[in-house]
Amino acid sequence: MNWKTLEFEQLSARELYLILRARSAVFVVEQSHVCLDADGRDETSLHVFAVDDMARPMPILAYARLQPGDAEDPEITIDKVLTSPLRRGDGTAELLIERVLQAIAGRWPGRAARVSAPAGLRDFYEQFGFRKTEGPYLEYGVPFIGLTRQVRGSQPLFGLRRRERNGVSVVNTYELL
Repeated sequence: MNWKTLEFEQLSARELYLILRARSAVFVVEQSHVCLDADGRDETSLHVFAVDDMARPMPILAYARLQPGDAEDPEITIDKVLTSPLRRGDGTAELLIERVLQAIAGRWPGRAARVSAPAGLRDFYEQFGFRKTEGPYLEYGVPFIGLTRQVRGSQPLFGLRRRERNGVSVVNTYELL
């Protein structure tokens, strides 16, 4: 698995196509979100993703988009969070959020981050220091909540719960979909 954190201008045409394809496969086809995925925010966002063999038709294993805040609303927005159906339940989702938090700390140190997620993923995000700040509310007919992660002093980037599986340390995982 190869992790990348890139600005829009740094994405190759193939990477952009594969990201849009993965987002469409998960959000539009799998989850039936009828919306314009190419919403005009990609160009000002940071893209965090993991890829496998780029020759494969669906090599994006995990993805999240980070949108910078502004003077009125300074929180970093994390959205378009997905994991490939092939990688759900294996710790890839936790690795993605770790990478996202590292990217935020490096690019926007000291800034709070927020995410809107299905209500059932509250525990998943809380293990990384996110706390419920709004909701529940309906998005695409599913109960969602808003969660925010404040940055305080020496707060660790994340706090994963690890467990043993066949003698190997594995991260406690939840599906992101």
